[in-house]
Amino acid sequence: MNFPSFERFAREVFDDIPEEYRAGVDGLVVRRDAVPHPELAGIWTLGECLTEEHVSDFASADTTRSLIALYWGSFRNLARDNEDFDWEDEVWETLTHELRHHLESLAGDDALEDVDYAADESFRRFEGQDFDPWYWQRGDRVEADVYRVERAWYIEQEWMTDEFDALTHITFTWRGGRYRFPRPEELGDVHFVLVHGLELAPGDEAVELVLVRRRTWWQNVRRMVSSAKTLVLESEAHAEPVVGQG
Repeated sequence: MNFPSFERFAREVFDDIPEEYRAGVDGLVVRRDAVPHPELAGIWTLGECLTEEHVSDFASADTTRSLIALYWGSFRNLARDNEDFDWEDEVWETLTHELRHHLESLAGDDALEDVDYAADESFRRFEGQDFDPWYWQRGDRVEADVYRVERAWYIEQEWMTDEFDALTHITFTWRGGRYRFPRPEELGDVHFVLVHGLELAPGDEAVELVLVRRRTWWQNVRRMVSSAKTLVLESEAHAEPVVGQG
């Protein structure tokens, strides 16, 4: 998509967003720049919410003003590396993401900062860099133990070591269905299991079961004062439906 088409489409999407979701937003800036991530090589900043706070005892659309910026060059660079890149979908997702930053600023909420942190740590993980092994817990919490980080889903399960060792299969729920796969040999402290064989919605990329070692209160205290690193394991499994479910 060339720059004029990109700018025209972005402004159409921005104008179609209801005004109540744009309260305090002074407008949309579309630039040709390609903006690299400030810390992660190979990652491009697609957009930003540029917010200015005015002195006040409370936040409102009058005291918290923002500009939304989109960077065409960053979109172009990502499209070059991904033949399935959907320009229109990415514009919509980036605009709504940056507007959410603004709305959370109005509410004094930093939940999306956590989501961005989780996305960065996920990138570090898959690039083979050091990463926060608990990053998925900073993503969007969809259910009690289900999280989403960008296009990936994480289902968390806690296990005591003896309980885990007694299992033959790990059983979990995904979109109303019950599934299982053979128990991995080792629990570790955090074990990411990439699960194949599940139906994914358009845009979703992966489902991972995160097996977490449950510790006693005393074990947690010892862990906090110990210099031992968290044992992080990764594996893959193919899920099968549980017979007789429902």
